[in-house]
Amino acid sequence: MAQTKAQRSAAAKKGAATRKANAAKSGAKDVKRAAGSTGKSVSGTAKAAGRTAKSAAQSVAKRAGASDSKAKPKAKAKKR
Repeated sequence: MAQTKAQRSAAAKKGAATRKANAAKSGAKDVKRAAGSTGKSVSGTAKAAGRTAKSAAQSVAKRAGASDSKAKPKAKAKKR
């Protein structure tokens, strides 16, 4: 039995609605995935900055310590 014009129109509308819904779901998944990767990237950057700051602080502390308390003792003068 052949479809009537109304049946073809209804099927086309249903197909369009299905495609639109599927596209919206896919878009939402893409946004969620992008947000997750951005969060990981920001987290990694923050951790790297923390490691860099810690390393810089240790370097400064070493330099300060080298000039202050870690100096080698001078040789004592001999008594005659």
